[in-house]
Amino acid sequence: MKSILEHLGTYKRRYIQLLAAVLYNCHFAGFFEGRIYKGKSKGFCVPGLNCYSCPGAVASCPLGSLQNGLTRVSVKVPFYVLGTLLLFGLLFGRLICGFLCPFGFLQELLHKIPFFKIRKNRITRALSYVKYGILLIFVIGIPVLKAAPGFCKYICPAGTLEAGIPLVLANENLREQLGFLFSWKVFVLALCTLLCLMCYRGFCRFLCPLGALYSFFNPVAFLGIRVDQKKCTGCGACIRACKMDVKCVGDGECIHCGDCKKVCPEDAIYYGTK
Repeated sequence: MKSILEHLGTYKRRYIQLLAAVLYNCHFAGFFEGRIYKGKSKGFCVPGLNCYSCPGAVASCPLGSLQNGLTRVSVKVPFYVLGTLLLFGLLFGRLICGFLCPFGFLQELLHKIPFFKIRKNRITRALSYVKYGILLIFVIGIPVLKAAPGFCKYICPAGTLEAGIPLVLANENLREQLGFLFSWKVFVLALCTLLCLMCYRGFCRFLCPLGALYSFFNPVAFLGIRVDQKKCTGCGACIRACKMDVKCVGDGECIHCGDCKKVCPEDAIYYGTK
């Protein structure tokens, strides 16, 4: 298992990200028909952020499923969704963000575009806590108190990019029903795009509530990046090389991308299991 993780982490992360995006959205006919796939596989959740309403999506988004389940929490507790998130979290933690999230992959590609860049600093580290507020208010609070999927409805840029815009382009009837909410979501998408051009994985670091949720599992996740404390000299090369707002390898902000492993002078960082 360790040798497999080492190989994947060192050479194949980009391919895994691309493969995940394709597998999550392999109902290609939906993009031409302007319709949402409603097959049996939609009863299952993928690990990463991927909109249920994307015309190509063949499974559900865990964050959207959680919100929808919480809108009916007074009638029925969404044990299936909670159990699925618990399983994903305990197995992978935020390794999902680094390997299995299509929107995270897109953010990394956006950041490669030449543009004004902001390196991590005290302000970005402080902003990394915003996503926990979004998790509490828009993913839990609004669905429970208002019976409405707050994050999906008012913020999610992945939903706008993957579902809203493709459906509107392919379906003339939907274009006739556009209103302020769609314009607002396009505006949010534009802001997030600008943020990701300037800051590495800006949405992931500051705003994504799914990343916030998985971060709680990072310290106990079965698979991920590890540090051999016997070899580590505390030089800090790993933290300086990391583009995320980590304080130590494997903490709640770590997406297990492996950049730290490449620069460790003592070869103390590796992919492994608990």
